[in-house]
Amino acid sequence: MLESSRYLVLLGVLSSLAASLAAFLWGMGKTGVVILGLVQTGGKDPLTVVRLIELMDKFLIAVGLYIFAVGLYELFIGDLDLPDWLVIHDLHDIKSRLSQILILFMAVTFLEHLVEWKDPLATLYFALAITLVMGALIFFNRVVGRD
Repeated sequence: MLESSRYLVLLGVLSSLAASLAAFLWGMGKTGVVILGLVQTGGKDPLTVVRLIELMDKFLIAVGLYIFAVGLYELFIGDLDLPDWLVIHDLHDIKSRLSQILILFMAVTFLEHLVEWKDPLATLYFALAITLVMGALIFFNRVVGRD
């Protein structure tokens, strides 16, 4: 019974896949809105750059959810035919890949903040906070790593 309970992980896998699909669809919808805005304004709206950058966030979230679903499946259920860079061997692999996506997400978020530049001091504090979190994630991946 305990051995078969590993299939409970399928609930997390299916939920993560559904959330990933929703995020991809969300990104596609936003892409259509941005393209329509580009056509209507002839690309002269200065916020277009921000909207394009925001698209990356949506797709990074979708990819992160997908990697999490695939990783859970590989760890608890069985191997999948995936590219080598996506094969998950242990929990550290999942945490490492997700932290890399978080780093990209934070970089994109900072870029959005920078493009909308309003308060230089707040931007500096925001940059410092993101740098600390990114540093902690990089430290975790490089130094703590595997046992």
